[in-house]
Amino acid sequence: MIEQPKCSIRKCRHFLGVKQDNEEEETERVVCKAFPDRIPEEIAYGENLHSEPLPDQGNDIIYEKE
Repeated sequence: MIEQPKCSIRKCRHFLGVKQDNEEEETERVVCKAFPDRIPEEIAYGENLHSEPLPDQGNDIIYEKE
């Protein structure tokens, strides 16, 4: 089971939840509108509050409270 990410705890309006490719727990990952493939560890579980887009993010979506 995946640990609850900080973006969920902080109630980011862009957080989408957990995505899983199959029934294997190893394929679980947290996703959001800014990172539809996987939220980077530094944002999901680290100290980055995502108040500015990452350089290679591909969009300009940042943290917004619900």
